[in-house]
Order: sequence, then structure tokens, then C-alpha cells
Amino acid sequence: MAMITRQSRWRCERGAELIEFAIVAPILMLLVAGIVDFGMMFRTYEAVTNAAREGARVGVLPGYAPADVQSRVAQYLTAAGLSGAYTVNVANVPIATGAGTFTATSVTVNYPYQFAVLGGVGPFFGGSFGSIPLQAVSVMRIEAAAAP
Repeated sequence: MAMITRQSRWRCERGAELIEFAIVAPILMLLVAGIVDFGMMFRTYEAVTNAAREGARVGVLPGYAPADVQSRVAQYLTAAGLSGAYTVNVANVPIATGAGTFTATSVTVNYPYQFAVLGGVGPFFGGSFGSIPLQAVSVMRIEAAAAP
């Protein structure tokens, strides 16, 4: 068996891949966690947008009160698996057009999104990925009852 000299040991590249992987793996895992968190945030934003739209659909029908709108938004968010402190604002707003002015119902839903993965990892890197406010607004024209 041949003796390995000290100089040839320093030139040996055995284990270099392991060291390179140890350097790159945390960065890669943080990138994947960011992609997952962004995907979950986008899913939540879509649910909040749809909840505002559902609330506006209820609010434009004759005979429905703002409490019915808030109830429908709460039902939609619960069905989407979202819970927590959110706010729902319902307002009737006049909309001016070239053909005249009509009244519309505006439903605004505010939901604070908590980051699942980056919320716990962010402070280690000097960032704050605690929560982000998601807001969706839906405006629909109020339907008038048909004339007899």
C-alpha cells in the first residue's frame, strides 16, 4: 500500500460536495419555505376576495340587511378554513355614470394573514414576517324590485 503524503491529502477533494451542500441547504430550504408561505397567502387572499364578493351578492338583493352580509362573509370564511379577527364593512355608495346615478353596495373585508413558516424564521435574519393585512373590496349595483 502506498503512503499518502501530507501534500496529496490537502489536494484531495473527497467530501467537498458535503460541505457545499451544508452551505447551500439552509438557503434552499428558506427559499422553499418562502414559496410555500406565499402560496398559502395567495390562497387566503383569494378566499377573502371571494368572501367579499359573496357578501356583496347578498347585500344587493332586496330585503337584506348589513347583518346578513356579515353573516354570509363569516360563513364563507369559515368554510374556507379561515378564522381569527377579521373586519367586514358594508356601505351603500352612490355611483355616477353617464346614464345617471345609481346606488351600489360596497363590502370590504380585512383579514390579517399570519405567515406559517417565515414568521418564525424571519427574526433570525433581521426581518419581521409576522403578519400582513389582506384587504378585498367588492362593489355591486343594488337590484331594485320589479315594478308591478
